[in-house]
Amino acid sequence: MAKAKKLPSGQWRTQVYSHSIPLYDEDGNPITDKNGKQKEKRIYESFTADGKKESEYMAAEFAFNKKRKARPENLTLSEAIDKYINSKDAILSPKTVSEYRKMKKVAFKDIMDLKVKDITEDRLQEAINREAKRNNEKATKNPKPISAKTVKNEYGLVATVLTKYNKNLDLSEIKLPAKQATIKELIPPETIFDIVKGTPIELPVMLAMWLSFSMSEIRGLKRSSVTSDGYITINQVVVDVDCKPVEKKQAKVFTRIRKHKIPDYIKGLIDALPEDQEYLVPLSGIAVNRRFSYLLKKNNLPHMTFHDLRHVNASVMALLRVPDRYAMERGGWKTDSTMKKVYTHTFSDQRQAVDEAIDNYFSEKIQHEMQHENHEPA
Repeated sequence: MAKAKKLPSGQWRTQVYSHSIPLYDEDGNPITDKNGKQKEKRIYESFTADGKKESEYMAAEFAFNKKRKARPENLTLSEAIDKYINSKDAILSPKTVSEYRKMKKVAFKDIMDLKVKDITEDRLQEAINREAKRNNEKATKNPKPISAKTVKNEYGLVATVLTKYNKNLDLSEIKLPAKQATIKELIPPETIFDIVKGTPIELPVMLAMWLSFSMSEIRGLKRSSVTSDGYITINQVVVDVDCKPVEKKQAKVFTRIRKHKIPDYIKGLIDALPEDQEYLVPLSGIAVNRRFSYLLKKNNLPHMTFHDLRHVNASVMALLRVPDRYAMERGGWKTDSTMKKVYTHTFSDQRQAVDEAIDNYFSEKIQHEMQHENHEPA
């Protein structure tokens, strides 16, 4: 129990721990200790009274009520999410923590301040229905409701927290919005090559379309990722956390840690980079996306996301009738357990044949476009 101290004024003051707040530097960056955990400042509540016992009683009452409120069922959903994040901040990646905090800020606003114990199945279902109608705040022009995938991701966090802190909830009958089937209009590889050739984003586009690398994988590639025997290895990624690039030494799942033979054309692009450039693609993900969108618009082509380039790669592999086993491995789409079973056979004769078939396909498309370009009248 906290003890009161007599002040020069003759009154008595008792201080009780209230809560902690995270510390940031002048630039808004988290201040961390030697283990990488963010430092916090302890905040105390003061209770001043004429008598010593009165001061201590007020402090004890505050501590009791605080402890009672801290019981999981008495926490608001917002507080429960914070508690959940703090209990796993050393396990979750910084990117995941950042995404969780963003979700807490914008999603399910009408139930965030409700106590966990007061959230029923009906209230949660109503909240999901309203959330599915919420407009995407990033869309300044022609705002549309957020996607079913976004609702599903948000609900995943909320459901995990509610299940942990409210044992009486039964979420088995909860319904989420159905994902709408969409038909992607993919642009032919040769057309994509034609508009990006010679631009600052040619290398990242070719890495995505030809080798099926994602944006975070491309941003994590360094000169050291390229081996002397002509292969390129993904063993780290770069993601944005609170709008700042963060290097992660390991991809999200083991299947994303993979190795590809470097096609001659892409090897040429890499060799042409400045010798002192550490990262193969120093541009931010936003910069690459914007430049890609600009080139599509400039050439009157339908909109595609940068991530759709992986779909182009998958379509090419389907066109070439690449066996699923090798197609999934090249794109990093296997489960962990399956990957462990096939990883040692990654560079078998069959896999090398798959690489050669895909490389030949893209090489022929590129050569055709370059020949066509050279024969165009001036």
